[in-house]
Amino acid sequence: MSAAVEAPAPAAGPGARRRVVLAALLVAVLAYALDQLTKLWVETTMELGDSVTVVPGLLRWHYILNPGAAFSIGEDHTWVFTVIQAVVAVAAVVAIVRARSLPWALALGGLVGGVLGNLTDRLFRPPSFGQGHVVDMISVPRFAVFNVADSFIVCSILAIAFLVMTGRRLDGTREA
Repeated sequence: MSAAVEAPAPAAGPGARRRVVLAALLVAVLAYALDQLTKLWVETTMELGDSVTVVPGLLRWHYILNPGAAFSIGEDHTWVFTVIQAVVAVAAVVAIVRARSLPWALALGGLVGGVLGNLTDRLFRPPSFGQGHVVDMISVPRFAVFNVADSFIVCSILAIAFLVMTGRRLDGTREA
């Protein structure tokens, strides 16, 4: 039988805790601001359906409104995504408050900022409260059209998966 050996917990004084929460907050604000500013830019400079080549064969801006999830899945159930996003945002904020690890703070901050970016669209964009369509604009060949919030969400989930797979806990300890 082998027993898991834990690394000692890092110093988690009030200063360390504040730094972790502040780092998460900064990443969340950055993600949210970049998402909302790019959406505003697209809405004010493009017409719905417009497409502009940025890097030929690699990247273009393509302004669409997405009522569903990834790849427009669930277009008739937009409210479900609104509820899921709200639950994820709350759970991630709770995890940030419990975190004592900078990598966890950065990953969770990116997740919160991305989720809140898309949740803002769901809550406040037409056609109605809680069922708003998300502005998407980043298009790469043979893939989905997405936005900055989606990018932060995907990168954050990958980071969280890496932290879990490498045995890193929210409190900064590490499984053997």
